[in-house]
Amino acid sequence: MLDLEVLEGTVERITFRNEENLYTVARLKTEESDEQVTAVGRFISIHPGESFRLRGEWTTHPLYGRQFRVEEAEPLMPATIEGITNYLASGLIKGVGPATAKKLVDAFGLDTLEIITKEPQRLLEIEGIGPVKAEAIQKGLAQQEDIQNVMVFLQGHGISTAYANRIYRHYRQDAIAILSQNPYRLADEVSGIGFRIADSIAGNLGIVREAPQRLRAGIKYTLEQGLEEGHVCLPREYLLTKAQEILEVPPELIAEELDHLTDTSILHLDTIGGEVVVYLPLLKAMEEAVAERLLEWSNPDSSQDALPLDLEPLLVEIEAKTGIKLAREQKKAVLEACKRPLLIITGGPGTGKTTIVRLILEMYDAFGWKTLLASPTGRAAKRLAEATGRRAQTIHRLLEFGYDAELGLHFRRNADNPLKADAVIIDEVSMVDLRLFYHLLLAMAPGTRLILVGDADQLPPVGPGQPLGDMLTAEAVPSVRLTEVFRQAQSSLIVTNAHRINQGGFPQLNMADGDFFLIEEKETENVAALVVKLVQDRLPSHYGVNPWEDIQVLSPIRRSRVGTENLNSKLQEALNPAAPGKEEATFGGSIFRVGDKVMQTENDYDKQVFNGDMGRIVALDREDQELVVEFADAEGVRYIPYQRSDWDQLELSYAISVHKSQGSEYSMVVMPLVWTLPTLMNRNLLYTAITRAKRLVVLIGEKRALAVYVRQIQGKERYTGLVERLANSTIK
Repeated sequence: MLDLEVLEGTVERITFRNEENLYTVARLKTEESDEQVTAVGRFISIHPGESFRLRGEWTTHPLYGRQFRVEEAEPLMPATIEGITNYLASGLIKGVGPATAKKLVDAFGLDTLEIITKEPQRLLEIEGIGPVKAEAIQKGLAQQEDIQNVMVFLQGHGISTAYANRIYRHYRQDAIAILSQNPYRLADEVSGIGFRIADSIAGNLGIVREAPQRLRAGIKYTLEQGLEEGHVCLPREYLLTKAQEILEVPPELIAEELDHLTDTSILHLDTIGGEVVVYLPLLKAMEEAVAERLLEWSNPDSSQDALPLDLEPLLVEIEAKTGIKLAREQKKAVLEACKRPLLIITGGPGTGKTTIVRLILEMYDAFGWKTLLASPTGRAAKRLAEATGRRAQTIHRLLEFGYDAELGLHFRRNADNPLKADAVIIDEVSMVDLRLFYHLLLAMAPGTRLILVGDADQLPPVGPGQPLGDMLTAEAVPSVRLTEVFRQAQSSLIVTNAHRINQGGFPQLNMADGDFFLIEEKETENVAALVVKLVQDRLPSHYGVNPWEDIQVLSPIRRSRVGTENLNSKLQEALNPAAPGKEEATFGGSIFRVGDKVMQTENDYDKQVFNGDMGRIVALDREDQELVVEFADAEGVRYIPYQRSDWDQLELSYAISVHKSQGSEYSMVVMPLVWTLPTLMNRNLLYTAITRAKRLVVLIGEKRALAVYVRQIQGKERYTGLVERLANSTIK
């Protein structure tokens, strides 16, 4: 192999950056030439203004010309006036933007970085810098040096910038020592860092494949992967098979370590349906507690106060008062909600679930009851509030999730501090996973009624378990299923087609003055452009709608030409392009710009924003590395600041996944019909997508693809034990 050439230079700009595989195209300025050179390769971290010593070779690209192909990249502190200025102005150090960077370099020249590090008191000589800001600048530079050390350590392990930052934030200067001693700690201790990354580091540190700590970590990882797929437990033999695929060691070694994990109660065994299954202890305890509470609650002999009024005459009176005439199924649902301590009301679009909730609330008001309303997401709670005219909130807020110095993050409403209400109504319950359902039941006081409303044919929750589906399958919890579609809803092809698709029928398309259309396009590369044209021009001009507020693009997948990532990039360029005076900042592979539509991607209990909440960026300060997002939900409008370290919680949301859309409602939905994994091409996903729309659905793709979605029912079932735990109940 030829010796690698060495090139030193300062990054002028980033032409292209893929955060998934770290592939980067950068323009560098070198001392040897006045012209910029192009460097291509994988950089663990790279920003304008940074200097690097690169090792690689010169190549000639047929389209882009001469390039330096990078094999190794060693970060260097900048050594020129221009390089130091660009480095400090790049946004890496909080409190230092272009203006402050220029002041510092004008004052201290080539000694700027050394003065910041060793003589920070001299920063007070600069107008506008006080003691607090001077200390913040020193700490910021020191932090960047620490991060670079961690980056260099991880460079050979394929760790992305975002992951490296998380590792540093968790362990700080101890990161390298801890990783060298036991890299598998990452999988348990650092959010978002799993077994794969820890295993890569361990392999490079010489930990053998058969090491017990590796096998135990791999078994736990396999079980946790099952949770990511929605399973609450995994059959023992299936777990061993999947773990062997990951660990690539003899199966008897894995079985031996699994026995150790279960013998020491790190994992728990149970028998479900005659099959031995493996649980994480907390999930098993939650599932057992949920089943016990539901069976106790569903018992007709469970204590409930006698109702103060005769129900049927009261309902007739309320129908007259509200001008609503209930159908037979609807009337049954309302009366059962008054008689039963626990009830499920399920039905598809157009069956009147919202009307029923309104009448239930009127009945409860007549009893003098206090009723609380909640939904899993902020958008769903806002919809519920608008439909009922009552206050509604997310389940997390209902249960007062927050931080306590002694307890950490926890639900303040629990068995010791239950909800103070006569009745609780939860909408969109199909989205509620086992963990959240457990905490909800825990917070219900004896004697409080619980009404669960949802569409059982929607996609199951993102998290583990499927409480709604399992309760209906077990038939241990009283339920009313609504099947009649009412006349006003029958005029909508969205509603009609949702029911057709749910029954495996092909939808009606492209009718004059209709609300359900398919634009046929066989060439996948043309679909993204069609999506943009629809959202930017055709739908707003024809229907007079706002492309930000009224139109939502949904896709089954993230990565492809018609996945959410590419569509977001193209829609941002079309709807919110760069402009003079419009602030923007690059983070990872994304650009965040004032005016952008964004989504929260994980629960942040300090900010009280949750996975799936959507808002708009209304302010961005590059110098202070802060952006502000406006969120509007059932609680009103809130403005939430995000420091740069939290920006990985946000992503553009001009296009979102179908799963992320659950519980939301949009005036119009545009959806590319993606040819993708068979497990994603199913009628549950299509049904969920089209039922998000109130006014219009536009699908773009092939009829053949649409037929596949309609024909295929949802993929593999989830492994849960709730159905069997409820099966000993004969209550209907």
